[in-house]
Amino acid sequence: MSILRRGPAPVAVEVVAADERRQDVRSTEGSVDLDRWRRLAGSVLEGEGVSGPAVLSVSFVDEGVMAELNATHMGEAGPTDVLSFPLDAEPDTAAGAGAGAPRLLGDVVICPVVARRNAAPPGGYEAELGLLVVHGVLHVLGMDHGEPDEAEAMVARERHHLAAAGLERRA
Repeated sequence: MSILRRGPAPVAVEVVAADERRQDVRSTEGSVDLDRWRRLAGSVLEGEGVSGPAVLSVSFVDEGVMAELNATHMGEAGPTDVLSFPLDAEPDTAAGAGAGAPRLLGDVVICPVVARRNAAPPGGYEAELGLLVVHGVLHVLGMDHGEPDEAEAMVARERHHLAAAGLERRA
């Protein structure tokens, strides 16, 4: 039996997810469903038209780590809920530019403790984490919310992706 293929196999977009919180924090705050959030980030990338080869990192960190990142990169005191660090905005198509090497999309860093504090019905904590994953990925892809029209467009994309994942967004 042979398998008929039409065209080249699709090139993967890989999402790497990690719980980088200290063990004592994990046991107090509970685990994070890394596979669920990795799949959500992947579906956002797919829905936004990202094709591979590409890699995105999603990390869950303690308040202390998030506060340090927030101070260093945003000039703000204290922990925030999500930070995004875009790397390669577009694939490098220049001749000899690492042909076949994956595009490094960037990093999304989430603080579950802050997410839990910000969580509200409907959906609660899980919907809040989902919102942060989607929000962070959209930032990595270049979306922003500094201007009213940008904010409106970003919120529309967030709602779209959250609805597709079956997560209600807080008002």
